[in-house]
Amino acid sequence: MSKNPFDLNSSENQVKSMKVAKAIGDATLGSAQAIVQLNQQAAQELAARIQDKVAQLMKAQNPQSAFEYVHAEVLQDAAKEVTQYQSKLFQAIHSGNQEVVKIAETLIKESQQDLIHFVNEATQNAPAGSEPYTSVFKASFSNALQNFELIRAAMADSFANFEKSVEKMQQFSGIQDGVGKKSPAQTRKKT
Repeated sequence: MSKNPFDLNSSENQVKSMKVAKAIGDATLGSAQAIVQLNQQAAQELAARIQDKVAQLMKAQNPQSAFEYVHAEVLQDAAKEVTQYQSKLFQAIHSGNQEVVKIAETLIKESQQDLIHFVNEATQNAPAGSEPYTSVFKASFSNALQNFELIRAAMADSFANFEKSVEKMQQFSGIQDGVGKKSPAQTRKKT
């Protein structure tokens, strides 16, 4: 009895589908858990810093020194903390993204192998005189393989574009990290 890789009622295919769904779910869950941990850590650190900053602010002798403290310390520290948080968040998203890419590529390769097996089996068992039909079938198969490659390339482009957008956000937040700081050119002009 021959094995048909496209038999949708096959328990083997159902098990494979369940494993793929579980792997993608695990990758997504891992990213979500990392993000939750980052948020909890950031909230705890923020609460501790707020208490410290309020205590420091209460020590200020006059409104001018309080304003200078807030401007010099609190705002710059907050900008740095936001940048660090975003960097950790983007790293968590990136690692989850990489896991999904690996799963998708594995699934595409397995599907290609199943299709190759199916076509080879079908053409080997073709009755005599069906060569023209076999030729058309093989041409369709060749097109299907090209479509697999197009899907893989589109998926790779999609993930690459996502990575680029994450990098741009990191660069943007890096620019914002300099808020409140004087550039070397500004410093030279005043001296």
